[in-house]
Amino acid sequence: MKIKIRLQLSMLMFLQYFVWGTWYVTISTYLTNTLNFRPVEVGLVFGTFSIAAMISPFFVGLVADKFFASEKVLGFLHILGAILLFATTYIKSFGLFYAGLLSYTLCYVPTIAISNSLSFHQMDNPGKEFPSIRVLGTIGWIVAMNIIGLLKVEASVGQLYLGSASSLILGLYCFTLPHVPPKKETKASFREILGLDALQLLKDKPFLLMFIASILTCIPLSFYYSWTNPFLNELGMQYAANKMSLGQMSEAVFMLIMPFFFIRLGVKKMVIIGMISWILRYVLFAHGDIGPMVWMLYLGIILHGLCYDFFFVTGQIYVDTKAPSHLKSSAQGMITFATYGLGMFIGTWFSGVIVGIYTSTVAGQEVHDWTSIWYVPTVVAILVLIFFVLLFKEKRGKKRNPVPVNGG
Repeated sequence: MKIKIRLQLSMLMFLQYFVWGTWYVTISTYLTNTLNFRPVEVGLVFGTFSIAAMISPFFVGLVADKFFASEKVLGFLHILGAILLFATTYIKSFGLFYAGLLSYTLCYVPTIAISNSLSFHQMDNPGKEFPSIRVLGTIGWIVAMNIIGLLKVEASVGQLYLGSASSLILGLYCFTLPHVPPKKETKASFREILGLDALQLLKDKPFLLMFIASILTCIPLSFYYSWTNPFLNELGMQYAANKMSLGQMSEAVFMLIMPFFFIRLGVKKMVIIGMISWILRYVLFAHGDIGPMVWMLYLGIILHGLCYDFFFVTGQIYVDTKAPSHLKSSAQGMITFATYGLGMFIGTWFSGVIVGIYTSTVAGQEVHDWTSIWYVPTVVAILVLIFFVLLFKEKRGKKRNPVPVNGG
């Protein structure tokens, strides 16, 4: 790959995940502390991303790579997203805010898959070339979170202003990217356009079990994304967003060494390690504090590399190895539907309900029983782990270069 193209794609990944990182982790603190949304409302707002993830595979199958150049679709979606996110900064009521953020996420979420597809189009060997470029996305997320933390806008609308501005910059930048023309010149069936052909993969029992486990694991996973920042801020941790970026740092490290683990451990062992890491993280959060037990909070954050990479990225690699060449894009869309979509949608709603149950008002202030809250996803994760260990049987086939496709 030419150095110019490598730099272009690296900047694309940096900005793609910078935009996401400006609001995704900290918006629940803004909704809770500033807009005074109820926990279940916060969960529902967080679920807008999941709704978009369930819809985006169909949008990508209908539009991206078939009728318009990828870089133009990216540019249009990010610019439109910048406008919608800016408009959302003026909204204070739950109903309108929900509609505003849903409109924005419907623009943003498809760009994750399209940016990956555009990058793969420029690569001779994605298995070797993509990880070193994709890691710039994680760095972009880290930079965004640290900016949010240093500016102390975790509970402020300022995070949405930053997200809107960076989305506009990214949208304009996309029009400078290498041209990727529409690939589908012949007429495609409706089933193929919507990516429904990939459903045939569910006839394979191991693939079906991985699909189900992906949905179920995202239920406890949602607690981390939705509630860790409010949790740390309520405990009194200074610069909580900055501290949480340690998780993305560990994610970057593990992403670079993923090929080593994938070849030596295999899918099942890696997913099990990822699930155990989620269980351990929540136990640490349940008993950590900003006093003598603060190390538990830091360790729980740093475990993100194992939690995310060994579950999400391993699942994406597994899908890439199982799907035939003509179904790879559709299959990745389907696993995105299962994780970021259906699983996270159920999880964000469920986490909001649980946090609401363990929330009380003392002297006019809302107080959360965080120990009880964190034990709920712990129990769910244990049950999913048992399900996966007992039922999933890995079929060893030809070893291929693993290609992590999504991230966040």
